[in-house]
Amino acid sequence: MTVIISDVRPDDRRHVEGFARVRNRALPFVLYTPDSIAYDVTHAHPDAHYRPLLAEQDGEPIGTAQVGIAHDSAEPNQGYLNVYVDPGHARRGAGSLLVRAAEEHLAALGATKLFAWVLDEPGNRAFAEKHGYHASRSAHFLRLDLAGGTLPPLQGPPPGVELRKGSDFADDPRPLFALDAETMADEPGDIPHEFTDYQAWLQETWRHPLFSAELTTVALVDGRPAAFSAARTDGGTRYGTVMTGTAAAFRGRGLAKLAKNDSLHRARAAGYTEAFTGNDAGNEPMIAINKWFGYEICGTEVRYVRELA
Repeated sequence: MTVIISDVRPDDRRHVEGFARVRNRALPFVLYTPDSIAYDVTHAHPDAHYRPLLAEQDGEPIGTAQVGIAHDSAEPNQGYLNVYVDPGHARRGAGSLLVRAAEEHLAALGATKLFAWVLDEPGNRAFAEKHGYHASRSAHFLRLDLAGGTLPPLQGPPPGVELRKGSDFADDPRPLFALDAETMADEPGDIPHEFTDYQAWLQETWRHPLFSAELTTVALVDGRPAAFSAARTDGGTRYGTVMTGTAAAFRGRGLAKLAKNDSLHRARAAGYTEAFTGNDAGNEPMIAINKWFGYEICGTEVRYVRELA
């Protein structure tokens, strides 16, 4: 009953399928597919030193870890490790082995501060604290029943505002990059990011296999992108909103809500039955907006931090 830790190789179908299967069991409110796992490994920025790990017991995948360096942060030597074990295979030592392998990798790269997301459950929190991590902020996962729920009615845009699909920007998505970068700048977080690399954004966002430019909605004011709601799908029945935001000059006009409502209605019409999103626990305005749509909190994570000597 030995647990073995391996690096996930994008060309190893068994590995990427196992990784996706464990993640979908541990985090059913986040979208993962084997193709998205392989893509993330293949297209990770070299400075991230990204290393996904898979724990197997007698050939069965039971645990995972995403490990890397926050290379786009102005503060150096910050690493992350997000460890998730299949709930049906807890307490078999996989989590501890994954943490050890992740910490050794990050320490060798010079990381001095480590961040980890931990599901807000007593056993998981005790595990993190046992390994020397201390709790920080928290964030919620939210779910909306698209098939059986009732969305707010569609509303026509006010004068001067136009709703467009993300796919309308296929020839030149740079305006969406600029809007995404501006809205990300004031997102709550422990690690400050410098979101300036357009080519990296194309790889990690625009060309990502889960991203749906067709279901992404952009609100234009006098022809300028002012707000958006970015969508991902798993190719089946699940849809996720990964970012909804408004440029500073256009806030307070309900444009993000308008864009998100349009995207949700189009997702339901396309046959998606579940919608997921996430919110920082302190972001009360966005939580209120999502509750207005009908989302309900279905899980919570806590950010844990450890300083390495």
